[in-house]
Amino acid sequence: MTVPALTAETRWRCTLCGNLTRFDVTRTARVTEFLHFDLAGESKVEETEVLSETVESVRCRWCNAVDQVELVARPGAEETQAPADQG
Repeated sequence: MTVPALTAETRWRCTLCGNLTRFDVTRTARVTEFLHFDLAGESKVEETEVLSETVESVRCRWCNAVDQVELVARPGAEETQAPADQG
């Protein structure tokens, strides 16, 4: 099953139990990171650029269903969208 991609206006919802907040996501990402090392050799990631990302599966933390998610509107998403042309 293809996992639907999230947008700024949508979020996931488990179709089996209704969960909106807790998911285990398995994803593959290709990133470029800027690492800063201190003099002791400890590193810290200071910048990350995501070059590509694929969501492989999503598991609901409440009912343990795998890839049973749908996209629903985020609260307030309607207000953030530009009004339709009234012309």
